[in-house]
Amino acid sequence: MTGQSFREINVQQLAQRLAQGDPELQLIDVREPQELALSQINGFVNLPLSEYEQWNREISKRFDPHAETLVLCHHGMRSAEMCQWLVAQGFTNVKNITGGIAAYSILVDPSVPQY
Repeated sequence: MTGQSFREINVQQLAQRLAQGDPELQLIDVREPQELALSQINGFVNLPLSEYEQWNREISKRFDPHAETLVLCHHGMRSAEMCQWLVAQGFTNVKNITGGIAAYSILVDPSVPQY
């Protein structure tokens, strides 16, 4: 796949989307369970990349491929990989959260722990 077929949002835009409380918004966190234990944002479904074999076949059953889907990781690299994969699975409205939870902690909510 060449180029990016998903969009990006920054952590301030994420905070605005979360504050709107949109029930259609799909939130996926691809970090590992031990990372989640250190720091997380409420509302995200954890799909660790290391456990891909356990959840990859269920993705289109668990999530609406046409709903807005925001993907989070620590700094935005793993979530970008997940975004590319989701697009390849037919997802049409995927957004990578640039800077990840680290940027969210610094720029939006200092109560979210850094690690």
